[in-house]
Amino acid sequence: MLVALALPAASESCSRMDHDGQGYVVCQVEAAREPALRLWQDGADGRPLLNFNNVRKALDQSESLEFAMNAGMFHPDYRPVGLLVVDGQERSPIVTGASNDNFGMLPNGVFCTGGARAFQVIESRAFAEARPDCRLATQSGPMLVIDGALHPRFLVDSDSRHIRNGVGVSPDGETAWFAISDRPVTFHEFGRLFRDGLGVRDALYFDGSISRLYAPGVNRADFGRSLGPIIGLVGGTG
Repeated sequence: MLVALALPAASESCSRMDHDGQGYVVCQVEAAREPALRLWQDGADGRPLLNFNNVRKALDQSESLEFAMNAGMFHPDYRPVGLLVVDGQERSPIVTGASNDNFGMLPNGVFCTGGARAFQVIESRAFAEARPDCRLATQSGPMLVIDGALHPRFLVDSDSRHIRNGVGVSPDGETAWFAISDRPVTFHEFGRLFRDGLGVRDALYFDGSISRLYAPGVNRADFGRSLGPIIGLVGGTG
């Protein structure tokens, strides 16, 4: 059963959504607010920020954190596994090879903002060839939705379930949706949220099992394991 997402009002970033019997929080960012989207890895001291509290402390006093979530896989020292671009500066290079983990379940991809379109999800090898300009970019894998199709390795009857989060982009590149499940879901269920529930043609998996969301508008503040890259939307005071 499909329950359509009630689009947030201008003052709201996140809302709850049910799709095929599973609950999610979906945070929506429109193109006009792309400059308010930020990607964090390290603090002013050069050390990984690790959690949402440290991200909030890193903001100016006039700013508030509307929502934030982990934004890609990371090594034991919390450095990103693949590409990371922050404010146009490459902090970590792109990785295009296959591997046995989720990141290397090709095709994987890159979420890019501030380029030719406000938001894009681009397959990693195509990204490496085209080298589009991005204000922010983070690489992860696998792709959830590729040109309107689910990743070919997703199984309807899979028994692998985790709390999962990721990002999808509208076909015109004007809207990005950041989603996280309330309960453990399969890759197939999570991909269908983006393809069928949100009408997304390209979506990227961020992570599972360690997935976290800070979204005070829906009374959610997940804590637990430390995180690598973190993405979030910054607003003014209040």
